[in-house]
Amino acid sequence: MKIAIAGGTGFIGQKLTNHLISVGHSIYILTRDASNKPAKPNVTYIEWLTDGTEPAKSLGQVDAIVNLAGESIGASRWTSERKDQILQSRIQSTQSMVRLIEDLPIKPRVLVNASAIGYYGHSLTHTFTEESKPVEENFLSQVVQRWEQEAEAASVYGVRVTYCRLGVVLDSAEGALTRMLLPFRFFAGGPLGSGEQWLSWIHIDDVVKMFTFAIEHSEIKGPFNLTAPVPLKMNDFGKIVAHVLSRPYWLPAPSFALKLLLGEMSTLVLDGQKVLPHKAETAGYTFLHPSLEPALSNLLNS
Repeated sequence: MKIAIAGGTGFIGQKLTNHLISVGHSIYILTRDASNKPAKPNVTYIEWLTDGTEPAKSLGQVDAIVNLAGESIGASRWTSERKDQILQSRIQSTQSMVRLIEDLPIKPRVLVNASAIGYYGHSLTHTFTEESKPVEENFLSQVVQRWEQEAEAASVYGVRVTYCRLGVVLDSAEGALTRMLLPFRFFAGGPLGSGEQWLSWIHIDDVVKMFTFAIEHSEIKGPFNLTAPVPLKMNDFGKIVAHVLSRPYWLPAPSFALKLLLGEMSTLVLDGQKVLPHKAETAGYTFLHPSLEPALSNLLNS
């Protein structure tokens, strides 16, 4: 297939691109600057979101589009300006993607848009599937709802739209896990906050495989949870990390200290939600890493 990816040079985008190339697809990466990009077989860079560019003419006919574009939510403290950047980067890139689809004379079969389990809000007691509604209206939930609404606009052109609601992505080199492991490496690991908050995690290999699954399976549309089938409470997660690393689990990080340090962004570690990948399991997706301990062993000991 011919697949266009926005955000293809980012953390998930690079790994997804490499996988799709390896199974024989041709990849077109939409980027603000197509110059000085590393040459790769079956990868073409196309400029978009800059004045004077016409990505639709450069793309021609594509079978699928993946939109991963958006500012990182965990890169810095959530000031009012930063929160606006997080929201607007997602809204504007997705609106631009829909305009690109409008301009294409032959429409892609599917738009696979990144999203997040932040959609559901936080809860210690609820279990969420793709059928669930948000239980609270916090910042992340509002961002995700707006993001998905913008993506859904592509359905007007007969395009199947899927929103991949990502859980906490675990990778050995990038993302949340590297920061979560730091205190353990200094023999200072322990509960974050109460430790009772849920962590709905997913191995990076399953992220890549599930995005591919969403592209290839026409029955996957609308919300699609990208989480492992066995979420854990943060306290249990920490104990497994300590076991895999052969480190102690003893020094708690109190909620008030994390809130003082991180501000509103502390919600990323102090709050959570129990999210199950109901659609994936119903559609016959087979997880590469369904359980945490072997998943961590794969990432940290390979």
